[in-house]
Amino acid sequence: MTTLELHNLAPEPHEVWRRMLRFVGWGHEERAAASRSVEPLFRRGTELVVETYNYLQHVPETAAILGWEQGVDDAHLEERRRFFTIWLARTLGLDTSDEFALYLFRAGGAHAGHGPRHIHTPSEYVIGSFGLVLASFSRFMQEAGLPASTIAAAMAAWSKYLAVQQHQLLFGYQVARELDAGDVAVRCALYGRLRALAGTPEIQVRIADGGSAGEVLRKLFSGYPQLRAEALERVWEADESSDRLWIEVTPAYVPRYGWRVLLNGRELAYAGGCAAVIHAGDEVAVFPPGR
Repeated sequence: MTTLELHNLAPEPHEVWRRMLRFVGWGHEERAAASRSVEPLFRRGTELVVETYNYLQHVPETAAILGWEQGVDDAHLEERRRFFTIWLARTLGLDTSDEFALYLFRAGGAHAGHGPRHIHTPSEYVIGSFGLVLASFSRFMQEAGLPASTIAAAMAAWSKYLAVQQHQLLFGYQVARELDAGDVAVRCALYGRLRALAGTPEIQVRIADGGSAGEVLRKLFSGYPQLRAEALERVWEADESSDRLWIEVTPAYVPRYGWRVLLNGRELAYAGGCAAVIHAGDEVAVFPPGR
């Protein structure tokens, strides 16, 4: 029997989020500066949502991405506006919660083609959209007649906060793109609470030809980090190599007690473990205790 141990998973979204907030120096002063502009920005919220999608449907590149070259799909437009409104409300509320970190990570995945309509929005348009929002914030504050010093401090704060949001979205985008990278498609079946957490009973993961079961699991639990707390336990390993000046500690993940991973119906731990070679048509299943 082989111990199933996963390495090199993408960081947890909340860990990336907190690290980047610390990096930009987001603190009480930045929050206070941004909050002084919230009221005039909130009053223009509906206008911002409408203007943004009016703009996107008239730019040939983004209209093509959204499938609106021949005209706007009203149901699709309503979905997009609803998503943008929720994001804007949480942004103006200066949400820095761990749950918002996961929300942004998943939004990045949706832009990578993992949303309900499977539309891939190239990363440059994601980045550009943040710039458009910042420009609108600046204009709205100026038109509201806020003092120049208030606008300057608020824009500095919004720039920091939205830069962290942008990084979080792109983090989710890149991890989702990895799920689609490879010649071999593997069906990953989920059971128990994992289905509700993932929002689907199965996930397709692509890996390179000759890839391993460990690579499938690494991509699965990187792309859907909300599954980790349920199915995996994080352990820490020390690297005491003689060529290092100090001990380095790195995280690894193992299935929680009672959890089972099957490859084509056979316990993976008895079928080569994480090193087992995956072939086209193979299926990986993750079961909770008692199943």
